[in-house]
Amino acid sequence: MRIGVFDSGVGGLTVTKSLLDSKYFSEIIYFGDTARVPYGSKDKNIIIRYALEAVEFFKNFDIKLLVVACNTVSAFALQQMRDEADFEIIGVIDSGVEALLKRNLHKDHQVLVIGTEATIGSDSYQQLLKNNGYQSIEAIPTPLLVPIVEEGVRGAVLRETLNLYFGELKNLPDSIILGCTHFPLISNEIRDYFKDSPELIHSGDAIIEHLKKVYTFKRKFDTDIKIFASENPKSLRAFAKKWLYN
Repeated sequence: MRIGVFDSGVGGLTVTKSLLDSKYFSEIIYFGDTARVPYGSKDKNIIIRYALEAVEFFKNFDIKLLVVACNTVSAFALQQMRDEADFEIIGVIDSGVEALLKRNLHKDHQVLVIGTEATIGSDSYQQLLKNNGYQSIEAIPTPLLVPIVEEGVRGAVLRETLNLYFGELKNLPDSIILGCTHFPLISNEIRDYFKDSPELIHSGDAIIEHLKKVYTFKRKFDTDIKIFASENPKSLRAFAKKWLYN
């Protein structure tokens, strides 16, 4: 089974790593729209246009399934993509909430959702959580974390940025939904900031849990992967080599 993974940049590699480690797929085609990252600050119609262009790209590869690893695209463009595609398409928002629900947590559980301005502004996570009985929800946009991850920045700059966003939280979260696939790349720093107390919900692991509910996987593969980018593919491939096989 050949599948595709689409993201605005490097963040979707966190989902790709989970897919790769599962060995459920014969081949993964990854496309990062690195020329236009980040998507989270862009207009909804622009996001939809970029997403539909990605559908046209993946039509060249005879894939059976496309995983949209971008939360912003998952929030705004999934249906439009499905209308134009001749393959199945799934996003990361529903599966992320499913992963939280699977833990059978108390409904007073304090949930923090972090993501781009567009993802948080769409209210997608918040509404799904409320529909499933959760009321103690705080959702904050953390847009500076995307370029920090893209540029590989760590240390004092990252710590100060985390403090900028989390320093005045009303409540200490019990769980944090990483509502951007870039954020698992700084999950250790987020855990350190909160002194390991909250559980982090990771889109990659959530996608695997979702796929196992939908499909029956009868064999394992030594998965082949091909990496494409709209700009500087060499840099993305170097990042992928470092992240996917460490």
